[in-house]
Amino acid sequence: MSLFHQGPCRKYSKLKEERCFVPNLTKELISIMQSQPDTKPKGCAGCNRKIKDRYLLKALDKYWHEDCLKCACCDCRLGEVGSTLYTKANLILCRRDYLRLFGVTGNCAACSKLIPAFEMVMRAKENVYHLDCFACQLCNQRFCVGDKFFLKNNMILCQTDYEEGLMKEGYAPQVR
Repeated sequence: MSLFHQGPCRKYSKLKEERCFVPNLTKELISIMQSQPDTKPKGCAGCNRKIKDRYLLKALDKYWHEDCLKCACCDCRLGEVGSTLYTKANLILCRRDYLRLFGVTGNCAACSKLIPAFEMVMRAKENVYHLDCFACQLCNQRFCVGDKFFLKNNMILCQTDYEEGLMKEGYAPQVR
């Protein structure tokens, strides 16, 4: 099953409506540990069987088989996805599903379309943008890491358009 699924969570689709009654989020680290052959095997919190594998995971102060520590929505193996998991409402979730179920959505300052809570964004002061929308609003030049951009009259501008606008008297750019 793919981590990058779309649509509502198959198992917990009603949670989104109940989120105002859900306890606080806990973000936990996942530790990958090597089993010690001279110690008694630990019990898995997921399946309640003894962990006899070479490696085991420790999360939420419990031990897990690598296959048993999974997201409650998409079933992705959390030990593979990264070193964190999220718990809320007695659910163990990957970052993407946590944000999809409980995250805050907003609108892009450039296109006004909805930005899903799990999507990567660019920010300029209080404005939030889709990555594809974060471009000069006059010439549509996309910005690379390290490029200068300017926010003038709530518009994102490249350095060239910003400087040209400053040279003109009565700066009032028109979006092309």
